[in-house]
Amino acid sequence: MSPADFTRPGSLYGAVDLGARKQALEAQARRESVAQETGGVPAPVIDVDDANFAAEVVERSMNSLVLLELTVTRAEQAKEYSLLLEKLAAENVGRWILARVDVEINQQIAQALRVQNVPALYAIFQGQPVAVVPGIATEQQLREWLVQLMEALAQYLPPGEEAPESPDAEGQPQEPPVDPDVLAAEQAIDAGDLEGAVAAYERLLARSPNNEDAKLGLAGLGLIRRTQDVDPADLERRLNDPADVEAHLLAADFEMLSGEVDRAFDRLVDVVRRTSGSERDRARMHLLALFDTLPADDPSIARARRNLANALF
Repeated sequence: MSPADFTRPGSLYGAVDLGARKQALEAQARRESVAQETGGVPAPVIDVDDANFAAEVVERSMNSLVLLELTVTRAEQAKEYSLLLEKLAAENVGRWILARVDVEINQQIAQALRVQNVPALYAIFQGQPVAVVPGIATEQQLREWLVQLMEALAQYLPPGEEAPESPDAEGQPQEPPVDPDVLAAEQAIDAGDLEGAVAAYERLLARSPNNEDAKLGLAGLGLIRRTQDVDPADLERRLNDPADVEAHLLAADFEMLSGEVDRAFDRLVDVVRRTSGSERDRARMHLLALFDTLPADDPSIARARRNLANALF
């Protein structure tokens, strides 16, 4: 038998996406870990794509509550959030179904829901999104949101899908109440009113100049506003020109929105390293602005600061 010719037309070489396989294996390992933690109950997770969305999400939601996780599976922060959702799904078997879609691969779903940031968690019932948790929420926030959601839908859900017990009933400490301007900003974001969200965060900063929620919120909204009218295909074309600094700044914004924090920081450090004068200053200032979208103690910031110092000096 002659050696395989992987350059020949029709060869299956490269047809298997090893990256996707690795992600699938990691997801399975996470689910097995969750099953062990929850007494052997597997997390009911459905992998959704553009082709099966109607059957697995829309049709299922006619009789059951479906929580649709929109994520980018190769982003490390998103993986941790997925693990938390799987844990909650395993605890709530029979109450709701967790469906997951990688929006980087299945863009039609993201466009249909007008997703502006990932990860995001949509509650789908009777074919319609009825609530959303944008960004990454804490376990306590998710539990409280689920209690409120199930109570609101109790009269419409089939018997047996009752609301879970409130975390307070289990003796868990309550989180401090949400600031009204933070709540107003989140509601404005859910409604697609970015200007209203900016105004709410600015009101909060006027009252509390060092408020971390307001600073992070405004920085994140800046990412969305800078990228919302950008054509990704045109941006991809522009990135072929290393001299197009603006394109690389926008690409870094998109990478931040998709959770690829280190990749975004590395891109801008590289621009700083190979440019000079005003272009170098612009890239440096853009990188510093992206730091504001993360908590100050985020390890990616410390790493990027070291790399930036090396690039400058």
